[in-house]
Amino acid sequence: MLTSLFAMAGFALAGAITPGPVNVIAMRHGSQSRRICAIFYVLGASISYALVVWIMGLSGQWLLQDPAVAIAASWVCAAYLAWLAWRIAQAPVADQLPDTHDNENESAEIAQTGLLQAFMQGAAIQSFNPKAWLVALSGVGLFVVPITVNAPSSVLPAALAWFCAVSLIACMLGVGCWAVLGRMLRRWLRTATRQRWFNRSLALVLLGSIAGILA
Repeated sequence: MLTSLFAMAGFALAGAITPGPVNVIAMRHGSQSRRICAIFYVLGASISYALVVWIMGLSGQWLLQDPAVAIAASWVCAAYLAWLAWRIAQAPVADQLPDTHDNENESAEIAQTGLLQAFMQGAAIQSFNPKAWLVALSGVGLFVVPITVNAPSSVLPAALAWFCAVSLIACMLGVGCWAVLGRMLRRWLRTATRQRWFNRSLALVLLGSIAGILA
């Protein structure tokens, strides 16, 4: 059992920490948003991924039986990510990023206006991330299905719950690493010109991931 958990964790972390749309936006949040907003973004993306794993575990094979469904889903996801890339490229920049130490008034304002938005953005981007769905389906096939073969029906929910829990923690670590990387770039992004070029570079990376989706 312990060996299986380590294998699950390694697989889930590898899928979560490799470059992708969710991690690109996490780096932007880490570099240009308040720390608490980046944390809520990571939480939203991670909880959403755990739900994706659960859905794929229960109905993944059925969802992918019709090739037309898979193709349509890819185009819908690509359209959403393209719109997101455009928004990032056109995002307003500040003459100077605020200090990394949040004061109480700023934290209160963020709690009222920005935290839910950051959480929902993380959840939405993860939900529209084809990489998440494919990695989830692969993980279910590798770690959940073999356990449930010739086993009572009650084993599937338990095995799937374990894999969802491992995936949740791995996603928090993987996406969180990208947010921390963005945080490390914060000092370099003090000027509006650097912020603008950074945003445009992230938009190009996001468009590159779309090309991979449709390839």
